[in-house]
Amino acid sequence: MSNGSTDGAGRYEIRVKGHLDARWAAWFDGMSLTRESDGTTNVHGPVVDQAALHGLLQKLRDTGLPLMSVTQVEADQPADRPIDPRQLF
Repeated sequence: MSNGSTDGAGRYEIRVKGHLDARWAAWFDGMSLTRESDGTTNVHGPVVDQAALHGLLQKLRDTGLPLMSVTQVEADQPADRPIDPRQLF
């Protein structure tokens, strides 16, 4: 999938299966954490470039929680373009 940008900059919503406590927010460099009632956590916010996105995904991997989706979103629009995590590596 392509959005016309190759640097990876933008706002992202990343969903993992399981709940992360609010104390994890500082570890994710300004990203917001939202615990959902379906047992997932959304990590969302701005990402400066592709390298930062990969770093964020590595941190999420280190939590041990399964990655469910990675979605690049417009600043004022809800997530609607899921990215298959296997395409990122």
